[in-house]
Amino acid sequence: MPDYKVFPLPDTAEGLVDAEILTWHIKPGDEVAVNQIIVEIETAKAAVELPCPWAGVVTELHAQPGQTVNVGEPIVTIDVDPRGAAAAPEPQAETNGQAMLVGYGPKASSGKRRARKNAPTAAPAAVVSPPVVSPPAVSPPVVSPPVAAPPVPEPITVPDSPAALLAPAALVPLAKPPVRKLAKDLGVDLRSLAASGVITREDVERAAQVAAAPVVPTGAAQVVPAGARERRVPVKGVRKMTAQAMVESAYSAPHVTEFLTVDVTPMMELRARLKAHPTFRDVKITPLTFAAKAVCLAVKRTPDVNATWAGEEIVYKDYVHLGIAAATPRGLVVPKVRDADAMSLRDLAVALEQLTATAREGRTTPADMVNGTFTITNVGVFGVDTGTPIINPGESAILALGAIRDMPWVVDGEIRVRKVCQLSLSFDHRVIDGQQGSQFLADVGAILADPAMAITF
Repeated sequence: MPDYKVFPLPDTAEGLVDAEILTWHIKPGDEVAVNQIIVEIETAKAAVELPCPWAGVVTELHAQPGQTVNVGEPIVTIDVDPRGAAAAPEPQAETNGQAMLVGYGPKASSGKRRARKNAPTAAPAAVVSPPVVSPPAVSPPVVSPPVAAPPVPEPITVPDSPAALLAPAALVPLAKPPVRKLAKDLGVDLRSLAASGVITREDVERAAQVAAAPVVPTGAAQVVPAGARERRVPVKGVRKMTAQAMVESAYSAPHVTEFLTVDVTPMMELRARLKAHPTFRDVKITPLTFAAKAVCLAVKRTPDVNATWAGEEIVYKDYVHLGIAAATPRGLVVPKVRDADAMSLRDLAVALEQLTATAREGRTTPADMVNGTFTITNVGVFGVDTGTPIINPGESAILALGAIRDMPWVVDGEIRVRKVCQLSLSFDHRVIDGQQGSQFLADVGAILADPAMAITF
């Protein structure tokens, strides 16, 4: 006797509402083990791999790749007892002289059965009334009225296995219900669309436009509809979460942005020397590493930039969970370096390298992107000089690190070519006044301009 268990979409992060199915690693009929990775989903914060809570056989997938599922909705059904080991053996029943498996014989309450695949369809025998004993010869024999035979049901093809019964129909393209309805309304046959993945609304609209386009005579210029040169991408996942967070921050926290141009030539010279130092030979030291260390040191002198506005109070934090804005194929994410203020320069370099590599691979977990206290965005890697960054929700300040360029700079009264970088600091004016913001930005700039200043903090 099968024992089916339905696995609903779990809440992988606090406040998760829904998630998109990215990739299934299983299919109906596959055997799975406990904690085996069965599906990869994309939440509003990151891509997450979900393990299977049971061992058994997959019987049904309730969602296809590209489909968005709400938390709590079923995504897969597992038969945890596919061989019926948990059920007690039952004797076989016989019907019309033929052995039947228990549970598959005809039921008294039902007069219909599905025919087996490729089995000949035989008309059911007429129902025969029990014999009636005739009274003495003086009475005529009682004849039972004929009973009409029930209609013969049409043959129904049934797959050989439950897995095949639950599998999607062959040659049916993948498409969400709204897309299927749109295709029906526009008269588009989904089977005519060549798609390697899930058919989208844009695919259907494009096919409808092509079908409705007038025939252009040979030699005439063909007019391409404007819609055929447009591409629409649904806002979901990381992009949707980022948009909501930025709007919330921009319209709830009064932003102030200050700028500072710094000669970072001494920092770049120190970086070159550290590359040859035995302690740093196996790690990648970048300008972002120095900026992260400078922020952690400057926070000690201006703790306001590491505080949080909580309505009736301001929460000051004696630790720095440093967020690093990272561009990924799925959008912008801000993973955190926990307790960055307690790390050495080398530890920061290792942590930042691991953090950015994980983010670019799309493997950052939701837990790694919450509860930050300060954020750095390195726009310099794109060749950008500076910007006005928006504060990450729940924090009070964010620092933008611009590109480092060779520029003319006055040194000891003479113009020289130096390594110059622009910094910009956006902060919440409810928490940080202009004095605190300016002091913090000046401290960060002083450390980057002369790393030896770090020993004075």
